Amino acid sequence: MDERQAQFMKFFPDMGDLVDMEPEEIGPFILRHIAKEGSMLNRFNFFQSVPNEVAHHMMEAWSWLEREGFIAVQPNDQFGLNFFITRKGQTVAAEEDFGAYLQATLFPTDLDPMLIRTVKPLFRRGDYDTAVFRAFKEVEVRVRTRAGLGNELIGRELMVRAFGPTGPLTSKAAPKGEQEAMRELFSGAISFCKNPSSHREVQFDNPREVIDVICFANQLLRIINRLQQRVSNE
Repeated sequence: MDERQAQFMKFFPDMGDLVDMEPEEIGPFILRHIAKEGSMLNRFNFFQSVPNEVAHHMMEAWSWLEREGFIAVQPNDQFGLNFFITRKGQTVAAEEDFGAYLQATLFPTDLDPMLIRTVKPLFRRGDYDTAVFRAFKEVEVRVRTRAGLGNELIGRELMVRAFGPTGPLTSKAAPKGEQEAMRELFSGAISFCKNPSSHREVQFDNPREVIDVICFANQLLRIINRLQQRVSNE
């Protein structure tokens, strides 16, 4: 690594760390640097300063920026080497905005439509407590609707009634042990995941943990849909 490359790499993590980083982790460093150094918007000029030891890692990150729409090739550039920072890229160039974008991309795209509509906006805003509460509120509403039970039943009481021995969502063909397990699964989920947020503020520090909890709610919704169909066919 020559002196010019050494000076260039001062804007990036140590090379020993960089080789272990994912493209989406390196990308913000590249975006912020090329935003300050206009000449670096030429891909050839940029990689002239990149040491061979990390060139592939940096190229992966550059490609990720392009794929995500943060940078784009200049119009009428026949060689495809001159780039510009897109409006999207300018918006998230600040570190805090980039962090928010990366967190938002964690949200799965194949969840129950109701979760996509009502929970995803809360998650994108970082309102994790409310997002988890809303996900399990949907579980509660779905159970009440599919079971045909009244609004006076809430929380654990609703689950016990819906999945009880004579409950409308209980499969009579299932072994007794499975019936009890289903009742305890839904009762425990509502008690543990929804009720605490109903009574006090619950702090979630890890967005990936929040996604895990929301995906659990999504699985419960899938089970409800399957159970209703199974029970109606018995």
